[in-house]
Amino acid sequence: MSNNPGIVLGCHLSAAKGFAAMGRTATSIGANTFAFFTRNPRGGNAKAIDKEDVAKLQAHMDANGFGKLVAHAPYTLNLCSAKPDVVDFARRAMAEDLQRMELLPHNYYNFHPGSHVGQGADAGIDLICAGLDQAYEPGMKTTVLLETMAGKGSEVGRTFEELARIMERCRCGNMLGVCLDTCHVWDGGYDIRENLEEVLSEFDRIIGLERLKALHLNDSKNPRGSHKDRHEKIGKGHLGIQAFEQVVCNPKLCDLPMILETPNELDGYAAEIDLLRRLHQEGVR
Repeated sequence: MSNNPGIVLGCHLSAAKGFAAMGRTATSIGANTFAFFTRNPRGGNAKAIDKEDVAKLQAHMDANGFGKLVAHAPYTLNLCSAKPDVVDFARRAMAEDLQRMELLPHNYYNFHPGSHVGQGADAGIDLICAGLDQAYEPGMKTTVLLETMAGKGSEVGRTFEELARIMERCRCGNMLGVCLDTCHVWDGGYDIRENLEEVLSEFDRIIGLERLKALHLNDSKNPRGSHKDRHEKIGKGHLGIQAFEQVVCNPKLCDLPMILETPNELDGYAAEIDLLRRLHQEGVR
């Protein structure tokens, strides 16, 4: 593998052993970014942060040319639930997570917008905006990313239009960005395999490409438009390897941090990172 990594690429890592350990693990598999859950992915209280551990990670990142990190909110965080106690937890957890992210400034905090659970998309979007505005404080150095969703059940964020409506309605909307998940947009009906440029043009028209801040790279177990959200290893699903070659070589995308969430262990992630780096290097020659 070349000493010039070319793209900012990593995967989701366990935070169980702390921040510095995640940095070392990332480097050991050829990554120069990573994602991590800010607390248990199924919810609950967050572990206390060791500021010395965070400082060690920052030093490691500076020494090894890391790009921005893409932290992930827990899956149970639902700002637009029909249950007030679930909304209350989501707002408190997000506010706490954003305060903790300030210890690693200028990185990203990604979350699933939520499921409106029968209330309707408009009501869901109103609740999401209220939660974001409550959690986000002026002067914060973390950019909150709305993740593109597959449209399973009553998920909000299944279209670029729904994400744009959230950004437009929030008082903090100018501080929000988008994380595009390749499996999710494919399952949501966007043909990034055959028509990537057209999809990006649509994103630009509706949201603005300057708001696209990160990518989740996942193949899909299902055909386009299935609305099922089942990730597959790179090149092993319905998107196929050519789709990812297009993504990592596209000048509109290749400078963004790219996070793998494929069904892999560390050795599998290392192999996919190497594959994607080679595809990028070969494609931009």
